Amino acid sequence: MNNRKTILIIGFALFASFFGAGNLILPPQLGFNSGPDWWLVALGFVISATVIPLLALFGHARLQGTMLDFGNKVSPLFSLVYCLCVYLIAIALPIPRTAAVTHEMAIQPFFDTPSLLTSTIYFGLAFIFIMKRNSILSILGKFLTPLIVLILLVIIAVGLFSSPESMNASVLESPALIAGLLEGYQTYDALGGVLIGGVVIISLNLEGGVSFEDKKAIIAKSGLVAAFGLFIIYTGMIAVGAMHNTEFEASITRPELLTGLSIKTLGSIGNLFLSVLISLACFTTAVSVIVGTADFFKGLFKDSQTVYTVTAIISCVLGVLVGQFDVHYIIVVALPALMFIYPLTIVLILLNVLPEKFASKTVFRAVVLVTFLFSIPDFLGFLIEAEWISQLKELIPLANQNLGWLLPAIIAFIIGNLMSTKKD
Repeated sequence: MNNRKTILIIGFALFASFFGAGNLILPPQLGFNSGPDWWLVALGFVISATVIPLLALFGHARLQGTMLDFGNKVSPLFSLVYCLCVYLIAIALPIPRTAAVTHEMAIQPFFDTPSLLTSTIYFGLAFIFIMKRNSILSILGKFLTPLIVLILLVIIAVGLFSSPESMNASVLESPALIAGLLEGYQTYDALGGVLIGGVVIISLNLEGGVSFEDKKAIIAKSGLVAAFGLFIIYTGMIAVGAMHNTEFEASITRPELLTGLSIKTLGSIGNLFLSVLISLACFTTAVSVIVGTADFFKGLFKDSQTVYTVTAIISCVLGVLVGQFDVHYIIVVALPALMFIYPLTIVLILLNVLPEKFASKTVFRAVVLVTFLFSIPDFLGFLIEAEWISQLKELIPLANQNLGWLLPAIIAFIIGNLMSTKKD
């Protein structure tokens, strides 16, 4: 196996897989709303949408098992329930969103066809790719990603060098760094890191003849390739959105802004380029995540190919049904689920990349339990409007910024390590 070539192919495939869940529509509007503070927003966004997913891949490189291994130190039952929640959220929200984004940005501007037709054809094609399991990384890494990157770099380069001199002030309601951090949740990239990392492990195992240490190096280095690509694209699109924020109405939607920027940077052919980009980027993520979900359930049922196929079918059918809704609706509906699952995912990723002496079972259990408990007000706050929830959030540091779990998790980590030290 040519390790250098393999690293590049897997790195490109990871980049495309992380990037495509409708994520292209997020950074421009974030920059548009932040104005001169775009760099702070970009920093927060990169932390949650690039650094955390990269650490998830490092965790996979270290564990080289399945996603179940991320939570086994808490308990096997917790790990199973957590994995089921992640996979359910993945196939119910971000994957259908890829079809909705494709329809609104790549189909609707050119054809007067219903979204049901788009999502049906979209997931029909996805199913064909999903069943070509053994060649999926090669297809994504060799052919689709280079085209995506090329189109994006052209939009960013032209956008940066043709921007107006003036810039509107920030209209963000929360501090720029935190706004970027929380918007990064909507990329689902942290979930993608723990999910798609498992796809890479299985793909390398299918190749055969790759040692544990070689797999560790390949996963880590390909993760760096993907993270570098995400950093350039996300930061570039945030900057372009900020630098052109005087040229659009304040009420502009995410898809409209991205379309407008593509036309301003690439001219009349911009929409066509953007349509190709959106279709490819979204499609790669849909295929990768459904493959990861099918792999997981296949492993639970003694490597049953029937289970793999049934899971793929169910995922595609769900994608067709939910993918009919508009993008804004799917983003709003996703918020409670993200407030529930994202904090747990972040702490599990961080704990799994720390040295063993700082991440004992005691520490895992304490941090995860505290994170779960202090995430409840954030989760409930997006489901119901109640005065007692607002009062509770007033008592918890950072809770009004939807980060009420952060300080308690850090304290639990410190106390858990002190307790582990005393036991030793």
